[in-house]
Amino acid sequence: MRKLGVLVAVLLGALAGARGDEKAAAKGPGEDGTLPGLARVAGEGMMNSHAYDYLTELSDEVGARVTGTPGAQKGIEWAAAKMKAIGLENVHTEKWTMWRGWTRGSAEAELLAPARRKLAVDAMGWTGSTAAGGAEGEVARVNMFALDEEMKNTAQWAGKVLLVVQQGPRPKDGDNLFARFGDFLKAAQKAGALAVIGGQGGSKAAGMHLTHTGILGFEADFEVPVVSMTAEDQGQLERYLESGKTVRVRINVQNTFTKGPVESANVVGEIRGREHAEQVFVVGAHLDSWDLSEGATDNGTGSASVLGAAEALVRAGQRPRRTIRFVLFTGEEQGLLGSFAYVKQHQAEMGNHLGDLVVDTGQGPVDRFELGREDLGEAFAPFAKAISMFGSFAVNGEAMFGTDTGPFTLAGLPGIHMHQNSPEYKYTHHSAADALEAVKPEVLAQNATLMALTAYWIADRPERFAEPWPAERTAKMLVRQHHDAELKAFKIWPFGNLGAEEKKEAPQQ
Repeated sequence: MRKLGVLVAVLLGALAGARGDEKAAAKGPGEDGTLPGLARVAGEGMMNSHAYDYLTELSDEVGARVTGTPGAQKGIEWAAAKMKAIGLENVHTEKWTMWRGWTRGSAEAELLAPARRKLAVDAMGWTGSTAAGGAEGEVARVNMFALDEEMKNTAQWAGKVLLVVQQGPRPKDGDNLFARFGDFLKAAQKAGALAVIGGQGGSKAAGMHLTHTGILGFEADFEVPVVSMTAEDQGQLERYLESGKTVRVRINVQNTFTKGPVESANVVGEIRGREHAEQVFVVGAHLDSWDLSEGATDNGTGSASVLGAAEALVRAGQRPRRTIRFVLFTGEEQGLLGSFAYVKQHQAEMGNHLGDLVVDTGQGPVDRFELGREDLGEAFAPFAKAISMFGSFAVNGEAMFGTDTGPFTLAGLPGIHMHQNSPEYKYTHHSAADALEAVKPEVLAQNATLMALTAYWIADRPERFAEPWPAERTAKMLVRQHHDAELKAFKIWPFGNLGAEEKKEAPQQ
């Protein structure tokens, strides 16, 4: 333990470098009394980390964890056992129900004309099947950037395989394309289309011959079969069509839906606060994954960071003023279902919550803190400066709805997203490359340590970090940040007409 003691001393000196540089209104660890505890936590996190061991177990012994499947249940049981072994208090699961479950079957495709060869495809999540034995048809293009125009003449889609392309300028409301894509899929099913080619992110991985799965709406499923095709194979089909050639394919997709709702659960454990135990700061990530690989980078790294952060805090013997609640959410990939369920189940105590802290952007090092509130940057800046030995961290007030920060932001609380610099994530995201080999142990240990430090500082500082905002103030912020249209499209805007005046004054993107 001598090395750990030396590191603690070094960290004390480094963290103390922020002392005296802040104004009284924005105290950092050197002034607010959190410095000694932070140094001990940092020492445990960097010198005694088991985060990569946890990720290895989750990837290799549990594997893929699609919400509502036996694999996901295995992950829930594994996570609860780990929290107990780490020494967290009040470890339990909190059950919730999703609208119906889905299991991947098989997906095959073959180009029949103008050439003949096998095509690489995988089904998108919560999409349907072709007829038994597959279907054969001519390929027709549908422009993602002109869906409203395309849906004016859906009769021509009958008996066709629809190839989704992106042609022309991206619409000004391009952020809403994902929501409107669901309307297109319903229209394709009604029109009698055989299948749809074009899904989530395949073109981002050109040169890697990867497909990318995912769901195509918040809490949504579609009977029409939808597949992701590798960028290389889809590119050839597009070139054939652009040159005026007739393209025919055979496609066979077989997936299974449950007949009714299925049960899942969030996994919860705590370090109880020593003074204000009723005040809670949530530290989380999503435990569920997709199933083309192990789910190591999405979001096994996040889950392992949460467990690593919890272990660093427990081993350091640091009990903060307020409770830190560690939550591994499920159902994130189906529309933030687990975190929405958490906020609903804890509605009566949300006024005593300080917010949540989530990491969920792959395998790279943390480089930015997105606070989810525009009023906290000044208070957070001294802490970001104090941890500069780990890197330079940008801080902004942006809200993030692509992960489990979103429901907390809608509740008026800071949903703090620890953004990562992960250039390889475009390859591993929802693909067969989402495996342990993409993760560096030292990066994972640092991210887990940063998560522990951030949680401890927020939970232990003398002043409460944040009070919940009233709905009107939250609505105005989300309008200013141009989140309102997308949230309304997905039917998760809870504010009615609040923020309308802000909309009139907000600059147009």
